[in-house]
Amino acid sequence: MSNERLRASMAAGGWTCSALGKRAGVDPKSVERWLNLGRTPRRATATLAAEALGEDMFTLWPALRPERNARVVSPELVAFYDQRADVPVSTFTDLFAQAGKQIDILVYAAVFLHEAYPRLNELLRERAADGCTVRIAIGDPESENVRQRGREEQFGHGIETRCSLALMHYQPLVRVPGIEVRTHGTTLYNSLYRADDQLLVNAHAWGVNAYAAPIWHLRRSGEGGPFRTYAQSFEAVWATATPVPEE
Repeated sequence: MSNERLRASMAAGGWTCSALGKRAGVDPKSVERWLNLGRTPRRATATLAAEALGEDMFTLWPALRPERNARVVSPELVAFYDQRADVPVSTFTDLFAQAGKQIDILVYAAVFLHEAYPRLNELLRERAADGCTVRIAIGDPESENVRQRGREEQFGHGIETRCSLALMHYQPLVRVPGIEVRTHGTTLYNSLYRADDQLLVNAHAWGVNAYAAPIWHLRRSGEGGPFRTYAQSFEAVWATATPVPEE
C-alpha cells in the first residue's frame, strides 16, 4: 500500500527520491519502496528523512510510534489512548487502507476524518473496487437522541449540523457498488471504526465531546472477547438504520 502522506510531503517540498535518499543516507530505490509499497524505514533513517521534509516522523510512518500508552489488560488490546485527539488521523486511514474484506464506520458525525483527510471518499472507493464491503452509519440529524447528545455536549445545535455535514461528505458514495450509507437514531455509546479484524473504539462520556474521550485499539484474537462485543453492537445498530437515498 502506497504512502500518500510521504508522497504529498515530498511533492510539496520538491523532493525527488534521489535527493531524499541522499539526505537520509539510503538508495533512491529505498525511498521508492517507502512511497509505492508503504515500507517503513529504520527509525534513524526515518528521523533524517522527516527532518529534511520538515514533517513529524510518526505522521509519515505511524508504525514507528512507540506504544508506551498501551495498557495491556486483554490479548485483543493493541493500544489505549487517553483521548481521540491524541490519535493521528493516519491511524484511522491506514487501517481502512489495509482492509481487504470489511470496513464498518458507526458514528454520529466524525467530520474530523474528511477535514483532516480530504481523499477519504477516494480511499473508500478504492477499497470497494478491490472487493471490500464498506458500511457507513451516521447520525440522523432529526433524531431526538442526536439532539440530546448535543445538549449533553453543550454544543446546542452543533451536533445536528455536524451530522448533516457528514451526510453531505458521504452522499457521493451512495451510488458506489460495495458501499452502503445509512443514518441511525440510536443512543450512541461508542463510535466504531472497523477494518477487517481491527477496531478503533472511541468511547462517549456524558458532557464530553468525542475528541476528548478515550480510544482503544482492538485486534480480534478469537471468537469471543471485546472485539466481538463491539462488532455485534454495530450489527444491531445497522439493522435499525435507514439507507440514504440516491440524489
